[in-house]
Amino acid sequence: MALTTRHKLIKNLQTAFPRGTPFDHEQLTKLGVSSALAHHYLKSGWLTRLGRGVFMFPNDALSREGCLKFLSRQVTGFHVGGKTALAWRGVRHNLPAREPLSLWGEGKASLPEWFQKLFPSRYTTRNPFSPKLPRNFGLQPLPETPNGVLVSVPERALLEMLSEVGVHQGIEEARNIMEGARALRAEVLTTLLKNCRRVKVVRLCVSWAEELNLPWAAGAKTAAETRLGHGRWIHRLKDGTFLVLKS
Repeated sequence: MALTTRHKLIKNLQTAFPRGTPFDHEQLTKLGVSSALAHHYLKSGWLTRLGRGVFMFPNDALSREGCLKFLSRQVTGFHVGGKTALAWRGVRHNLPAREPLSLWGEGKASLPEWFQKLFPSRYTTRNPFSPKLPRNFGLQPLPETPNGVLVSVPERALLEMLSEVGVHQGIEEARNIMEGARALRAEVLTTLLKNCRRVKVVRLCVSWAEELNLPWAAGAKTAAETRLGHGRWIHRLKDGTFLVLKS
């Protein structure tokens, strides 16, 4: 291949992939870069291998947003949720250093080793919502990155966090975080509660909202009325302890 053609392809790559963004064989192929040519670029030092079939530009600093957008192409339903989304949406403050990102998706997936080294994360497929909930309901990019990765809105993020209570989420911390979620939108929360298929999540949301005297507590109870039942509700947690909630 002529030197000018190679340089043109490199310039095309640098235009197609902003700095801080990884890319893979599929994306390279669409730009006319074959596996053999990608291998040549690697040997020439024009590309750096991150993992199997994944590359970056040499001496680049990968950005969190760029990496998350890359992963969102690989995993159906991929989004930032739970505690992380609550933090990014301004509901949580004073975050612990290097707290794992809470990432969600619809299918089994292993987060790449190179990504985990840069951004420790926990990925889950335990979607607490019914398939009847419209796809991407309560998922939006952050206002400052309108073309960025999807992030749960506070109402959805709260219920995602509650679904993790007793699994990867401590009770006391979850309750303290929920106390700061005072400005939830009633119509969004209502839709999510009506489409939540986990009794634990619904009971925690309604019970703690009442105990914490949150402004939206009454609306949440009305929305979840058919799911609450009567009397105390007892749930055995993963660590063997019991979670007891009043009616």
